[in-house]
Amino acid sequence: MKILLIIIGFMLSPLVSALEITTGDYQGRADVASFLQRVAAESAYSEQELVDLFGQVEKQEHLFAKLDRPAEKELEWYQYRRIFIKDKRISRGVEFWRAHRELLAEVSEKTGVPEEIIVAIIGVETFYGIYRGKDPVFDSLVTLAFDYPRRAKFFTRELEEFLLLAKEQRFEVRALRGSYAGAMGMPQFISSSYRNYAIDFDGDGQTNLFDSIPDIAGSVANYFVRHGWQRGGRVARPLIAIDDNSIDQLEPGVKPNYKWRQLEQSGLVSTIPIEAEMPVALVTLQQRDHPEYWAGFKNFYVITRYNHSELYAMAVYQLAKLIRNEFKKEP
Repeated sequence: MKILLIIIGFMLSPLVSALEITTGDYQGRADVASFLQRVAAESAYSEQELVDLFGQVEKQEHLFAKLDRPAEKELEWYQYRRIFIKDKRISRGVEFWRAHRELLAEVSEKTGVPEEIIVAIIGVETFYGIYRGKDPVFDSLVTLAFDYPRRAKFFTRELEEFLLLAKEQRFEVRALRGSYAGAMGMPQFISSSYRNYAIDFDGDGQTNLFDSIPDIAGSVANYFVRHGWQRGGRVARPLIAIDDNSIDQLEPGVKPNYKWRQLEQSGLVSTIPIEAEMPVALVTLQQRDHPEYWAGFKNFYVITRYNHSELYAMAVYQLAKLIRNEFKKEP
């Protein structure tokens, strides 16, 4: 029996050794080793391949403050709006649209997502590819998965998705750079979104959100379609509050849980007719000295699936309208 135990121990020792991370900021971490063992068992990665990758990780502690204070939660609308609604971003959007007009028209025709919405998303996310993020995606996701308890479950899942994505797309794991939360490419897809919604629109055999404008535009539109975008549907409409109103009894939000007649009965008026039974959300935005009210329709809610903030969705919508207005001025 003693000899048998020695033999079993000898057989198991390579496994234990292979999972021991001896370098980098995550050496000796049992939780990391357990993750590696599971991923190796469920994917095309070998244990040693993962050990080698994780042995090079440098902890990105500066990310914690950024995640604790996102702009969408720290700023009011009048502050947030001026970050994105600028003449330069509008003009760059018009240039981008004109440079890719045939492609954008094709994507819009196939998906029902307007060209200006696609252009505005890319403009808000990365200023048309100029600001894609400089943080190492892999190191960032490892850091947030294992040292940011508040969202550890989410980032552990994204870390696994990233490893699978890199294998599928033949990306070099440690070479990719992105946002502090691990978003990548011109449209800033997180790994799970990349795997689930990105498409090979140009048909070259790879889904490339870094350099392929067809894949980028097609993937943004596909993301919206998969989340319920309504072809030809409205996005949002500004509202006016009458003096004698009961708006404070309504719950602001982005999901269209009200019927328009309910908002109207509470003292809100639209200068553009809205059907009484139309599902709407009451979107409330804070200007410097007064609240601003909007009716948000299903497509407004769909934009918030990209970023779960009414500020973000309104910035995209208003930027899209301004870009379209300028684009149409072309002789």
